[in-house]
Amino acid sequence: MSGAIHRDVRSQLLGALTFAATLLVAGCAGADADQPAADDPLVVGAAADLRPAFEELGEAFTEDTGTPVDFTFGSSGQLAQQVSEGAPIELYASADAGFVDRVLDAGVGDADTRTTYAIGRIVVWSLDEDLAALDPRDLTDVTIETIAIANPDHAPYGRAAREALISAGVWDELEPRLVYGENIADTQRIAGSGNADVAIVALSLALATDEDGRGHWTGIDESLHEPLRQDLLVTTDDPDRAAIAAAFTDLVGSEQGREVMARYGFVVPDDAATASQAADAADTDR
Repeated sequence: MSGAIHRDVRSQLLGALTFAATLLVAGCAGADADQPAADDPLVVGAAADLRPAFEELGEAFTEDTGTPVDFTFGSSGQLAQQVSEGAPIELYASADAGFVDRVLDAGVGDADTRTTYAIGRIVVWSLDEDLAALDPRDLTDVTIETIAIANPDHAPYGRAAREALISAGVWDELEPRLVYGENIADTQRIAGSGNADVAIVALSLALATDEDGRGHWTGIDESLHEPLRQDLLVTTDDPDRAAIAAAFTDLVGSEQGREVMARYGFVVPDDAATASQAADAADTDR
């Protein structure tokens, strides 16, 4: 699905491309041959919960601008470390605002480009419809042998899962039954392969599997964990590449982008109607 990107987004990108092309034609002295050209793919490092929504937005961005987008999906913490150590990621989209702080503290990224683009939600997910209907407090059922969550040390959705289980008063009892995914997508894969009875995953991934007809889910009360505030940041210091990254950021925040994000269960900031719809979606398996 693709809709036209807002005119000022396209204008910004075309301006960056035109400027870069002018420099190339002029044979700009001292240019570094290793630097990416203006028409090279935009490199985005994004939290694993974003895969369904960002892949759709990436296709729209490419169709409307001609610039491809290369995504690296993983845990927010691992991506933050890579960006901080100089990985060639031009836009970093975290599932947790704290990891954006770490990137900025490492001297990487433009703080003025920092944007809160979504609030995430977690759900109980399982191939078994009955198990997927359980409240976190009921996961102590003796028939449940294994529960998958993302590693809370570097995956924000794993941290939220741990907070929810602690708030529900069942963490100590369930901890011996836990298995850990490297990121939230890996966590769902563990349960989807039958190597865990249930998993606590991102609503966005649960909705994506709805389309495949696999799995069932029930929303977890958001009061059981700290809000999953998701921020992004332009991390390239090349002005032309930064303009392209900013154009993708503008798409995420555009009407089209907000519709895509809400459809995958994210609460879109500063939009009460969309936030209400996303919260309602998290309450019931569908």
